[in-house]
Amino acid sequence: MVKNLQDTTTLHNGVEMPWFGLGVFKVEEGPELVNAVKVAIKHGYRSIDTAAIYENEEGVGQGIREGLKEAGISREDLFVTSKVWNADLGYESTIAAYEKSLKKLGLEYLDLYLIHWPVEGKYKEAWRALETLYKEGKVKAIGVSNFQIHHLKDLMEDAEVKPMVNQVECHPRLTQKEVQAFCKEQGIQLEAWSPLMQGELLDNDVLQAIATKHGKSVAQVILRWDLQNGIVTIPKSTKEHRIVENSTVFDFELTEEEMNQIDGLNQNHRVGPDPDNFDF
Repeated sequence: MVKNLQDTTTLHNGVEMPWFGLGVFKVEEGPELVNAVKVAIKHGYRSIDTAAIYENEEGVGQGIREGLKEAGISREDLFVTSKVWNADLGYESTIAAYEKSLKKLGLEYLDLYLIHWPVEGKYKEAWRALETLYKEGKVKAIGVSNFQIHHLKDLMEDAEVKPMVNQVECHPRLTQKEVQAFCKEQGIQLEAWSPLMQGELLDNDVLQAIATKHGKSVAQVILRWDLQNGIVTIPKSTKEHRIVENSTVFDFELTEEEMNQIDGLNQNHRVGPDPDNFDF
């Protein structure tokens, strides 16, 4: 059982990835972003997730440098993820995009690099580039984001290295049970983005009742549900009290009945784009 913020899951290549991290989607460059990253590190977070398209890698990098210094820990103690954007999904262009992300972040390597979306006809070339980066030791682990089962099967037909992670939209209204089962069977770690459904679930009656019972917030209950499902989670916040609250999920446990109740909220409802039908 996950005991604290530094606890990790071991990816299929032996790399340790924290179960819990900070997401920075839609957080613009500037002091708020830098501070959020610093605050997260100060309060024990060891995983930060960004992407080229968020256009905030420079601020994330600054927050990491300042945060590490203040916390007195080394770069190796941190797990940093970024993602290659759709416009860069080609062999050479993906490698160039990786170098650009590194430069913006001011880092010498990434712990995890993901293909952001499964753009048809493009992700296999991009995957070949990720395999090259991985084999050259420039990145510790590689994976994908928003891949459905058929995308994963298609990718793995030609892949030399199996993805280590699949980061997908996942929350109680979109439980992703089939994808989860497939990834588990394949040894691919599932990771949830938008775990709190962008705040849409915070007044849900079922979740509120469970939260009240445990003396916790609805957000904490959802994040705990992720962890007990074996899903890595990266809630986003820029407010210190929320960053701390989100991570205070290691001192209670949901019962099997409560887990089933939360699973029962599934409606296969997305707040983000459909990986089988997007045009960007």
